[in-house]
Amino acid sequence: MVENPIISSYVDDVLAQIEKKALDENLPIFVRKTVPRLEDSFWVNVIGKGYPVPNTAFRWCTDKLKIKPTARFITDQVDECGEAIILIGTRKAESATRARSIKRHEIHGQRLTRHTILHNTFVYAPIKELMLEEVWYIINAIPCPWGFDNKILFNIYMDASADDYECPTVVTDKSHGSCGQSRFGCWVCTVVKDDKSMRSLIKNGREWMQPLYDFRIELDSERNIMKNRMPFRRDGKRAVNDMGPYIFSYRANILRRLLEVQYELQQRDPHIKLISDQELIAIQVNWYRDFNFGYQVSDIYNSIYKETFSMEENTKNKLEAELMREICKNNPEEGELIEQLLLLQKSKSLMQRRRGLKNEIELRLKVIFK
Repeated sequence: MVENPIISSYVDDVLAQIEKKALDENLPIFVRKTVPRLEDSFWVNVIGKGYPVPNTAFRWCTDKLKIKPTARFITDQVDECGEAIILIGTRKAESATRARSIKRHEIHGQRLTRHTILHNTFVYAPIKELMLEEVWYIINAIPCPWGFDNKILFNIYMDASADDYECPTVVTDKSHGSCGQSRFGCWVCTVVKDDKSMRSLIKNGREWMQPLYDFRIELDSERNIMKNRMPFRRDGKRAVNDMGPYIFSYRANILRRLLEVQYELQQRDPHIKLISDQELIAIQVNWYRDFNFGYQVSDIYNSIYKETFSMEENTKNKLEAELMREICKNNPEEGELIEQLLLLQKSKSLMQRRRGLKNEIELRLKVIFK
């Protein structure tokens, strides 16, 4: 959901073609795209839990969105098959840091190296010795084994190259560069100062991406505004410089702007989804867990799309809350406490993560009876 939409669409098409070719050739190959768990997704953490968008000092996204999903899949394969081999596209020529890392782990005379963390897992880097120009020569000169058009990838990188960077088809001498200087990450990434690849894509004809670019800049510029942050961390302790999670009104504002951008992009391509329905429901669950009853995800969604976003669990919660208030009308504080604890328990069940439920209940009781 937060991958660059152009790259995300390209990867989905390639994976579908690989799977089709494997079936046609009766090869023992299956395709699985690893994705983060719902509770680890970017928008559930930012809008639901109030995590500040990542920066170089608090880069929580890489572990949750990239490392954990893939490591979980590899571990499952090792459990099933006994061992696994990971193919990676790293190259020594990428940077001096990358070269040192590859050299530190490689075993002389061996193609495979042991994974530094995962047990019974080996790493194979087939292009580690190639130069960038050689990689692009192979891509352009040799047909894709699964029948995909490599020109699509070439054109994406060509359009994403920096304004002053030439992207020739044929490299004739060292003064010529090649496509591949661009780096594609999440469209919403706030770790980097400027998303040069997206800026170049916009300049080279992808103007529809401008709202994504502008929204990313807004998130980055508003990250450290104190009025947008709570003074306490999620565990109840005082935050450093009183810069804790985002306050609820700001979380709701981010959701509103995100849905507005999504709605605008969908006028051009109805298939674009910046946030899933499951994430919207999970955000509401997290708001309940944090005792935020002043903002409803469905209300925000309906105000933009002018259609009802169904949240049956939300309707059920409202009916239960009304019944609880009626029963406890002589002791409204106790009714509110019971209502909040029930929502907390339900949120743990829905998110499939009951760990920490007892601690969270105790924390809520301390806050209420302080």
